[in-house]
Amino acid sequence: MTPGELRSIANRIRRRDVQAVFEAGAGHIGGEMSVIDILTCLYFHEMSVDPLAPLDPERDRLVLSKGHTALALYIVLSERGFIPKDEISTFLKHRSRLNGHPNRVYVPGVETNTGPLGHGLPVSVGMALAAKLDDRPWRTFVITGDGEMQEGSNWEAIMAAAQFRLDNLTLIIDHNRLQQGARLAETNDLAPFAPKLEAFGWHVEVIDGHDYAQICRAVSRETGTTGKPKCIVANTNKGHGISFMSDNVAWHHKVPNEAQYKQAMAELLEAAE
Repeated sequence: MTPGELRSIANRIRRRDVQAVFEAGAGHIGGEMSVIDILTCLYFHEMSVDPLAPLDPERDRLVLSKGHTALALYIVLSERGFIPKDEISTFLKHRSRLNGHPNRVYVPGVETNTGPLGHGLPVSVGMALAAKLDDRPWRTFVITGDGEMQEGSNWEAIMAAAQFRLDNLTLIIDHNRLQQGARLAETNDLAPFAPKLEAFGWHVEVIDGHDYAQICRAVSRETGTTGKPKCIVANTNKGHGISFMSDNVAWHHKVPNEAQYKQAMAELLEAAE
C-alpha cells in the first residue's frame, strides 16, 4: 500500500477508537493514538497474516506488549477482517471478548495475553527462537512502550535475543516520552535507547513513528543485519492527530467529554479530507 492509503486507514482507525472510548467511558486513548500508525503499517503493508486462518503456522506474529492499548489492536484486527467491525461497539461491555487487555483465547489474531508490562518481549524472544529452531521463515514483531522499557525483564530478553542471533525478531519501541502520570524523563529516563540497544548487540534504527514511508521501510525484511535482532525506536506523540491530546500526559487514561469528543472527531475528519 502507498503511504496515502495507509494514512487513510489509520485515520479511520483513530476515529473509531475515539468513538469507542467515548461510548465505553474508558480506555487508554493517548497511547492508542501514538501506536496506530505503526500497527497500520504492520497489518496492511508488511506482515504475512490471513484473517481466514489466524492460526496458520507460517504466519508472522505481532505481540502488543503495551496491552493497555488493546482497543487500537482490536480496531486494526476488525479492519483487517479478523473480527466483525460492529463488534467494536461491545468494547468493555459485560461478557464482551474485547476486554481492556488482549486475550488470545477469545480474540482471533491476538498472539498472547498482555497487560503486566515487561512480558511481551520475553515471550516474543521465545517465539522467534522457536522459528529459528524449526528453520521457519516467519517473523515476530513486538511493540513496547518507552516507559515499559524500565522493566528489567525486557533487558534480560534483549540479552537473550542477541545471544541467540534472532534476526527474525523486531522490537518496536513506541517512544512517546510519556507514561502514566509523568514524563519518561521525570521517572527513569532510559533515553536515548539506540546506543543502549546497540551495546547489547542489536541492529537499531530511529524513525518518525508517524511517517508511513519510514515505518514501512524500517519493518521490512530488506533492512537489518544478519545475525542481529532489530530494534526500531519510533519517535511518536501521545494523542497524535488530536490537538489537545497531543504530547499531553493527562491523556494516558482519560475519556473525552462530549465537547472534546466532537472536537477530536472534527479534527480527524478534517485530516481525512
